[in-house]
Amino acid sequence: MALLKKQTYYEKQVLKLQKELYPKTDLVTRIVKAKDHMVNNYHSPIDLDEIAAVASFSKFHFIRLFKSLYGCTPHQYLSYARISEAKSLLRYGESVLATSAAVGFCSVTSFTALFKKITGSPPSAYIRFNKPNVNKAILKR
Repeated sequence: MALLKKQTYYEKQVLKLQKELYPKTDLVTRIVKAKDHMVNNYHSPIDLDEIAAVASFSKFHFIRLFKSLYGCTPHQYLSYARISEAKSLLRYGESVLATSAAVGFCSVTSFTALFKKITGSPPSAYIRFNKPNVNKAILKR
């Protein structure tokens, strides 16, 4: 008896959109390949021409297709991916300067501005309120 893999909600949504918007699986496969390229290279400078080339689309056609599949532009998606990784790094004690460089920003100022725009607080405040919990039993000894 073969084991069936249970689909996640995300996978179901992608398949639903694929059937509705893109009966040709090749288009969706190319968009997903470009998205994977962004996720795997978020720490490097990536431009739209490079991402569109991975999917073999013109950049304007790629933006339209990407937005219809993921609900945001490739730039927005990359920004959210970078900030998501930055939140992880900050929670585990990385400095704001090291984090901004690690997630692909050349300027701490632009990183801080985007971080605040997406999360609602600057990285320094995020660090203060999201420190890893220290085992309180150890402190009582």
